[in-house]
Amino acid sequence: MDRLKELTALLNEAARAYYSTGTQIMSDKRYDELYDELVALEEKLGTVLADSPTQRVGYEVLGELKKVRHPKRMLSLNKTKVIAELEAFAGSNKAILSFKMDGLTVVLTYKEGELVQAVTRGNGEIGEDITHNAKVFKNLPLHIPFKGELTLRGEAVISFEDFDRINSGLPDGELYKNPRNLCAGSVRQLDSAVCARRNVCFIAFGLVSAQDKTFSKKSEQFDFLESLGFACVKRRLVDSQSMEEAVLDFEREIPQNRFATDGLVLTFNDIAYSESLGETAKFPRDSIAFKWADETAQTILRKIEWSTSRTGLINPIAVFDPVELEGTTVARASLHNLSIIKELELGVGDTISVYKANMIIPQVAESLTKGNNIVPPDTCPVCGGKTEKVGIKDGEFLKCTNPNCKAQRVLLMSHYASRDAMNIEGLSENTVERFVNEGLLDVYPDIYTLYEHEDKITELEGFGKRSFDNLVSAIKTSQNTELSRFIYALGIENVGVGGARVLCRAFGNSLEKIMNATEEELVAVRDIGLTTARAVIDYFSDETNRELIKKAVAYLTFAEAEEVTESEISGKTFVITGSVNHFKNRKEMQAEIEKRGGNVTSSVSSKTDFLVNNDVTSASAKNKKAKELNIPIINEEELLGMLGS
Repeated sequence: MDRLKELTALLNEAARAYYSTGTQIMSDKRYDELYDELVALEEKLGTVLADSPTQRVGYEVLGELKKVRHPKRMLSLNKTKVIAELEAFAGSNKAILSFKMDGLTVVLTYKEGELVQAVTRGNGEIGEDITHNAKVFKNLPLHIPFKGELTLRGEAVISFEDFDRINSGLPDGELYKNPRNLCAGSVRQLDSAVCARRNVCFIAFGLVSAQDKTFSKKSEQFDFLESLGFACVKRRLVDSQSMEEAVLDFEREIPQNRFATDGLVLTFNDIAYSESLGETAKFPRDSIAFKWADETAQTILRKIEWSTSRTGLINPIAVFDPVELEGTTVARASLHNLSIIKELELGVGDTISVYKANMIIPQVAESLTKGNNIVPPDTCPVCGGKTEKVGIKDGEFLKCTNPNCKAQRVLLMSHYASRDAMNIEGLSENTVERFVNEGLLDVYPDIYTLYEHEDKITELEGFGKRSFDNLVSAIKTSQNTELSRFIYALGIENVGVGGARVLCRAFGNSLEKIMNATEEELVAVRDIGLTTARAVIDYFSDETNRELIKKAVAYLTFAEAEEVTESEISGKTFVITGSVNHFKNRKEMQAEIEKRGGNVTSSVSSKTDFLVNNDVTSASAKNKKAKELNIPIINEEELLGMLGS
């Protein structure tokens, strides 16, 4: 299992280097050797990780998340902050002490070795089906060797590294509060491609059931799950005598943890004893949570700063006298919305208590003097437009009502130019903001007239002739694009990359048809729900939006949607291995096969029709498997003949 994980990581690193930077860190021959070794190992162990390079991920876009009732109510844990209470809880029993991961609890079900359902905890009785997203969790096994029905629980989490990476690309007003919030939002995305980009991981913390298997100890259940390829929570066997030392050891590990934790969990190791204890109306009697007392400090609140985001929401940030917390100096903390300010009864000049949630994220715990004198601004701090209070699911927010607010325009235009949208390299958020400040950009169609301002742009600090020429070239390249990129670039609420493609396919790659589609027509499209349909209609019903689209389209040429051509390979399944000669790479070969109605998968099985390998006599694992199953092995020339090339 360790070798399987090592090969997965190594091949993914090689692929990232090649496709992101053009750097080749291993030869094609070596890559193919390791790839074939991984395929053979996956077949031997029966375990395939979601991020395995042998998997061709098909992203899925849903219209809404389905509600699912849990077969058994999921309870919370009773809590303590006193080690002595953990010792008393354990008594004379052996118990397992583990980190309590701070993410989103998910219940997974496997049948016949395949992941068939993933459901969030929800309110403990009813959760949401997020199977489409679980299939792209970075480390989750999609296939396992155990063929009976298996149900387990764990935590979906995002690492601090990925949390920082994602937040670094966002404006201050849109920063995620902590990795848990980011993970919860990622796991509940309707477009699984979004979840995939955020590197969500799964850490198992309990086996619910495994068909026809019995265990006497929970430690055996953890060993069983790890043998199937699941990453399990870090744990150790303890008793009342070793409890304090174990708790202190876990505490010392926190600064090095990749993922956020929210304390510890203590549970009896003996399963029969655990089950005999039953549960209360709120808690199971066999487990208890331990939380470290947060290190807090008192300081003086000096002011509230207000930061406008791309959506127009204006986020409050507490600025206070610097204090030392968990080894670092802290002077600011996001307050997130107006409801929190009201709840804390904050006032400028208050003595406040601050802490770091999970020992990482600065938070205001309470106001000791409750000045309650914070008055939200009547005007936007960026554009001076009128503000209004709006109720959103998480509470009351302040919003700028000016659709031409500079902050919103900057962020909308930088989104328009982003990689998955119009892909205009060199037009970053900072550059857009500079151009807006200089009067060069006002709305996104202005991007296509930037070439008229060469003299002014080349005079800007750090923006010489070469930078200008590169930018103009990138803009010209973007003008010949796919309609789906343009639809996504518009920033329509709930329409991601996948949703834009779905719309274009459904309406024959016609912008006019999409803009004039009725609610009935939109909802009839597979993967488009009512919420998205109404967002699309609202966007295209706005006359200002329609006028901007008209101006932008005058500069654009949309590529014709590639049609699938019926051929002799229509409906046939291919696997590609080894080096290629006539194609640039395997991806180009795959595209040609799919263009003619064929399918390409990553591993040889009884459903495979052809294995494409220029070395027909190779002793590779794929060739061996194909021969065992009597699957034809063809070379590129034979494939080209089938393609009619």
